Amino acid sequence: MSDCEKVIFHIDVNSAFLSWEAVYRLEQGGTVDLREIPCAVGGDKTKRRGIILAKSLSAKACGVKTGEPLTEALKKCPSLIVVSAHHSMYRQYSQKFLNILREYSPSVEQYSIDEAFMDMTGMEKLIGNPVAFAHKLKNRIGKELGFTVNIGISGNKYLAKMASDFEKPDKVHTLFPTEIKTKMWPLPVSDLLFVGRATTQVLKKLGIYTIGDLANTDVEILKCHLKKQGESIWNFANGRDTSLVESESQGNKGYGNSTTIAFDVTDEGTAKMVLLSLCETVAARLRKDDVKAEVVSVSVRDFEMKTVSHQKVMAAPTNITGEIYDTVCVLFDELWDGTPIRHLGVHTSRVSKEERGRQMSLFDLNTNYEKMEKMDMAVDKIRKKFGNNAIMRASFLDNKKVENMTGDHPDGRQVDLKTLKEKKNE
Repeated sequence: MSDCEKVIFHIDVNSAFLSWEAVYRLEQGGTVDLREIPCAVGGDKTKRRGIILAKSLSAKACGVKTGEPLTEALKKCPSLIVVSAHHSMYRQYSQKFLNILREYSPSVEQYSIDEAFMDMTGMEKLIGNPVAFAHKLKNRIGKELGFTVNIGISGNKYLAKMASDFEKPDKVHTLFPTEIKTKMWPLPVSDLLFVGRATTQVLKKLGIYTIGDLANTDVEILKCHLKKQGESIWNFANGRDTSLVESESQGNKGYGNSTTIAFDVTDEGTAKMVLLSLCETVAARLRKDDVKAEVVSVSVRDFEMKTVSHQKVMAAPTNITGEIYDTVCVLFDELWDGTPIRHLGVHTSRVSKEERGRQMSLFDLNTNYEKMEKMDMAVDKIRKKFGNNAIMRASFLDNKKVENMTGDHPDGRQVDLKTLKEKKNE
């Protein structure tokens, strides 16, 4: 089925954390809607989490930016009301949001706590015109849950997400393949998803300023300067995306770990040390539950709070630390453009106990997967009996930045560690 025949929705909650704080307070009898005053969701000013996580439109009008330190935001807007984040509450509102989406499609993929994809292909007899239905869905969420969303519609996930980022809030936008040249190509190249500040600078040096410029550049030139990423963003600029809406069946767990880092990561080595520590915990949890994962994904959030993610379907389900880490490194290399990193995450999905034969390739002939599995299990036993630091990889022994098994900073300054072990519809 071509993109022209598919119908994909991307639904994004507008200023999610602030919206959910506002809705909760109103539900509890509050009289002030935080969305209508200069307000932001932030954290402890003395720590790294003391940054703006979400803001109201009036705060934005004062120049307040998501991701900037609270101290800077307060200089711009002295009357700014700052409220602390309540992540457990946000998960509850997120679940209510997802439950509504699942009423209309069996294929719903949670992309983050405040956004999801829906595959609405073939649903026309049930929902009618997709654009008209999107307006009804948007309005239902607003009426029942009290917060607004943007909905982007296209023939693939990438274009649907681009569409939802057009004018906000409370809007429905389309970006079908036939609309790319008029709606997307005139935009600055920095507006293209997965194009960060460093990549933008490289593209500008090549005379590429708009998404249209990028789409019409020889892909070989892009690959020469940006390697694999060059080809990826060229495909995106031309509206090409083959990724599927990956809905998880009920009861299917996803295992993940992510961390906000106590310092800006600017070098590949440190980033991969953090990723290794996250892979250690994720793989250990998979083995503890005697399951294996088929899909591995990586998320990277930069210092401007812009998040990108990438996933890969493994050749065979696995719970081997080294195999997961190798895949994570490949994904990270394709994602990261050198922009300072604030947050990293590793997640696995399509988890099952099913044992399937491994399809071996020429590159696997010298890899003893059975030996790797036994070694990982031996390490698990030692750590269970004597603690996580009883045995560790040599690369962590003298590392002053990243701690074994956690991704923490060794001196304890790490904050906002978020460990995920998700079960759909808990």
